[in-house]
Amino acid sequence: MSVQPTVEAKAAAPAASGSPELLISSLLRYGVMVSLGLVVFGMGVTFFHHPDYFSSVDALQRLTTEGNWPHQLSDVMAGVLATRGQAIAMVGLLVMMAVPVARVALALLIFRQQRDRVFVAVTSVVLALLVLSFLLGHAE
Repeated sequence: MSVQPTVEAKAAAPAASGSPELLISSLLRYGVMVSLGLVVFGMGVTFFHHPDYFSSVDALQRLTTEGNWPHQLSDVMAGVLATRGQAIAMVGLLVMMAVPVARVALALLIFRQQRDRVFVAVTSVVLALLVLSFLLGHAE
């Protein structure tokens, strides 16, 4: 008498083997959670350092004006080292932008492991375009 695997066992088999879909899903899920955590923590630090933001409309408007947030990576890193909440929140936003790029890079690695040359080529072009757009693009 042979034992047939149950539906639950069949569904759990890909999860146990670390399937590509689960790897990508985990990357996206945890990337978004880390990003959200950094933004919330950064805003908490900001309001901890400046409690007047809770009671003064003028102070809160200063927080939300365009010039108060770091705009260059060096400014962000200097702000993180100085424990400025706005810089920490900006790191969270940068992580959020990096998650889709990391997803494409992970897909490239998965396709290379599977030796799927067509998808490796297509994914390589997409990754190169994403990286190029970050390197060449700038905000006014």
